[in-house]
Amino acid sequence: MKNSLRLIAVLFFFIGLIAACFYLPDILAGAVPKEALFYQKLENKSVQCRLCPRFCIIRPGKRGFCGIRENRDGTLYTLSFGKTVAIHIDPIEKKPLFHFLPATGAFSIATAGCNLKCKFCQNWDISQAKPEDLNFVYLQPQELVKKAVDSGSPTIAYTYTEPTIFFEYMLETAKLAKQTGLKNIMHSSGYINEKPLRELAKYLDAANIDLKGFSDDYYAKVCEGTLEPVLRSLKILKEEGIHLEITNLVLPGYNDNMDTIMKMCLWIKENLGSDTVLHFSRFYPMYKLIALTPTPVETLEKARKIALDCGLKYVYIGNVPGHEGENTYCPRCKKIVIQRSGYMVSQINLENGKCKFCAETIEGVWK
Repeated sequence: MKNSLRLIAVLFFFIGLIAACFYLPDILAGAVPKEALFYQKLENKSVQCRLCPRFCIIRPGKRGFCGIRENRDGTLYTLSFGKTVAIHIDPIEKKPLFHFLPATGAFSIATAGCNLKCKFCQNWDISQAKPEDLNFVYLQPQELVKKAVDSGSPTIAYTYTEPTIFFEYMLETAKLAKQTGLKNIMHSSGYINEKPLRELAKYLDAANIDLKGFSDDYYAKVCEGTLEPVLRSLKILKEEGIHLEITNLVLPGYNDNMDTIMKMCLWIKENLGSDTVLHFSRFYPMYKLIALTPTPVETLEKARKIALDCGLKYVYIGNVPGHEGENTYCPRCKKIVIQRSGYMVSQINLENGKCKFCAETIEGVWK
């Protein structure tokens, strides 16, 4: 009996040692897992995550679809809090945000993970990774905000991967950033539930949402998601008064049907307004779609014309540096009010948010 007890004790010792080694990088960095927001405790110490539309039911010791939120003995933890895997100062045009503080820098950050699995993801090496797979710099929200202030950037951008999966980190940082006068922006898939999105919106100033396609079939086959939650998120951001821009990455043979694009543009106009900024972005072979050819520029031009004909005022072509579709044109006099090439802005013809040629108000946040 005593030998059995000793054996059990030794076994638990080694289990604890293995667990300590697994979390050693976190311990050394001071990265203590943080209890997640937006979840419900269930029977037998299972939990249901309520952050995103997947509503994952997670048993003890397991993680949700994103690989970031883990059930530890009936409590849901986020494993990415403070673990930044990307920190850069980008032109805000890279987000892309064309009608929000043009020609300024955005202090941009990300942690590992995503709650979608897009086959075309350009940042797949960090978005499809788990926190333990990557090297990270641990930064508390206070440290992150200080670095952003010191950089001289007027904004913090939550981007590169999917901000939804580091929601707790983004929210705490956004609250502190707001107090210092920094603005908060995010580039997101919009795959998030209403309650957390409305909570975040209290501190959010601008968002670019990837509207990846306009059918459930496309979302299911290419992203392992659904369309309706994204459309709901777009409406919520509009209701909350957040400056909103939309990006549609056009994949040849997947979501380039012009009838579907017309339906999407009409939905945007009817539900979000004709001032909503829309970017049609060119696809380049990436991740699991490396055999697919780049989007023909003519396809993007057709999509842009359809959007303009539908009544949208500000429609852009992205990932085609030097194309005239990168410029902002006054919807009234048709003159260039912002001229761009790639992420570079060469001229801004605005006065107090209005076209300097005809005094038409141009939708956006300009200072």
